[in-house]
Amino acid sequence: MTDPITPLDPDTRNSLIEYPSDFPIKIMGPAHERFTHTMVEVVRQFDPDFDAATLEIRPSAKGNYLGVTVTVRATSREQLDGLYRALSSHPMVKVVL
Repeated sequence: MTDPITPLDPDTRNSLIEYPSDFPIKIMGPAHERFTHTMVEVVRQFDPDFDAATLEIRPSAKGNYLGVTVTVRATSREQLDGLYRALSSHPMVKVVL
């Protein structure tokens, strides 16, 4: 007799991500003096232990935009979804990947 299949945790059932894990997110926006600091504030709402020293910052070719890569400690799908929503809806953000 085979063992019955037990349902997976909702966070893992529809996800290819194993939690917890380090998860990089790329954020693009204007080359504004407060852009990076503002993005760190948003990220820390979802990952209070985020270390801003781990940021990767790349200016665009003409210097009009910044690409910022943050690596958060992803603990759940809800956390990542909330973070993506907060970043995507922020007025300074053009693209989140």
